[in-house]
Amino acid sequence: MSSSHRAELSAALLKLRAERPLIHNITNFVVMNFTANVLLAAGASPAMVHAAEEAGAFAALSRALVINIGTLDAGFVAGMDEAVASATAHQVPWVLDPVGVGATPYRTEVALRLSRKKPAVIRGNASEIMALAGAAGSGRGVDSLSGSEEAIEAGRRLSHLTGAVVAVTGATDYVIAGGEVIPVTGGHAISQQVTGTGCATTALVGAFLAVASPKDAAITGLALMKRAAELAEPGTPGPGSFATMLIDAIAAIR
Repeated sequence: MSSSHRAELSAALLKLRAERPLIHNITNFVVMNFTANVLLAAGASPAMVHAAEEAGAFAALSRALVINIGTLDAGFVAGMDEAVASATAHQVPWVLDPVGVGATPYRTEVALRLSRKKPAVIRGNASEIMALAGAAGSGRGVDSLSGSEEAIEAGRRLSHLTGAVVAVTGATDYVIAGGEVIPVTGGHAISQQVTGTGCATTALVGAFLAVASPKDAAITGLALMKRAAELAEPGTPGPGSFATMLIDAIAAIR
């Protein structure tokens, strides 16, 4: 991680922990607990509310909204639509994680429709960003078979089409904002062996949306996860203990 990114992360973390903003997450069943603990460790106050009957009201109370399409069904989608509409009406910024877009027609239709509703940030792996932008990315469910650098042009196109800052994650992450492409380096490959690290990264971007601009929120969210992975990896015997130490590392970063 560059020294400038560390400085940005330090300032954003101080603000996040001072304000402890409420972050509304409509995310998938697989990662709810892990994501909530990552947000708590970072200094945010997470809420995992997805019912359509209250999602709109809850979005209005929140400082940022996270939409993750990992485990779709009609009820989840209805809650997403209500939350996004309320967030837009109340000027609450939101981030879209188009998990597995391109895998099925239904998933692709939902992701495309949501991407047109003015998310502040779209965060995905290379295959997801390429699929959402209309390119032929290679993917396997939620896993990317393309390198993040291969999705830069697709990210530029997606940013132009949606007006969102686009964050492409991989060995090197890239934040695409207007004409800028900002690399975020660091991290550790063992993160790929823990379910939910990508989804939790999106949630961190959402947390920083409450205290920073979309571009800065994307940079600091990605940088925090990469820095935490670097701190958590030494001495961990495997991915199970790494997941726990990753949360501890996020909490310890000052």
